Amino acid sequence: MTGSFVNDDLRQRIRGLADPIAITLGRIGFTPTALTVIGFGIAVVAAIACALGSWLAGAVLVLVGGVFDLFDGALARATGTASRLGAFMDSTFDRAGEAVVYLGIVYAAAAAGFPVGGLLAAAAMSAAFLVSYTRARSESLGFTPGRGMAAVGVAPREVRIVILTVGLAAVHTGGGLHELAGSDGRLPLAITLFFIAALATLTVVQRIVHVMNQAREQEQQ
Repeated sequence: MTGSFVNDDLRQRIRGLADPIAITLGRIGFTPTALTVIGFGIAVVAAIACALGSWLAGAVLVLVGGVFDLFDGALARATGTASRLGAFMDSTFDRAGEAVVYLGIVYAAAAAGFPVGGLLAAAAMSAAFLVSYTRARSESLGFTPGRGMAAVGVAPREVRIVILTVGLAAVHTGGGLHELAGSDGRLPLAITLFFIAALATLTVVQRIVHVMNQAREQEQQ
């Protein structure tokens, strides 16, 4: 039991929706690597929006960036140009994009005199990185080959993007993080970041247990 909210069947259906758009982008002249870099650029703009307190814009850009991330891999598969280097670049820029958004939130929280928000953003980012690290390390050691580990755990990247998008929109609705002590935007931000950190940490534990079980099974063979 993987305990994931996003199963392989759902992933395949989403990829099926992304393929026609990716192919169209390829015909225009985009390469998979170009799409990877553009996706990172969207994350940077989202981070700037958050840092400046434009929370609704940040929410929209986080969601757009998450969707856009589907296109580079889809284009690579459709054109037969998928490679280990491309996969490496995609994963690396995904992590960088996720990190820069949290850094934007940390900046906004610090500027608003809301240190708890900055601390929770750092905790969410750290836990999210551990989710990715457990997958990368387990696969490098021969556990859960292919994309198997992506389906293990309650909060893979797709789930974290959805939670963060909803949370940033809620911050906007609550009035942002202005310096007034009663700003209603602080509570939804704190809840969102705590939720991401907690679920990502649970995902790390699930992946550790998954690898431990695989190790036991291999020892018994």
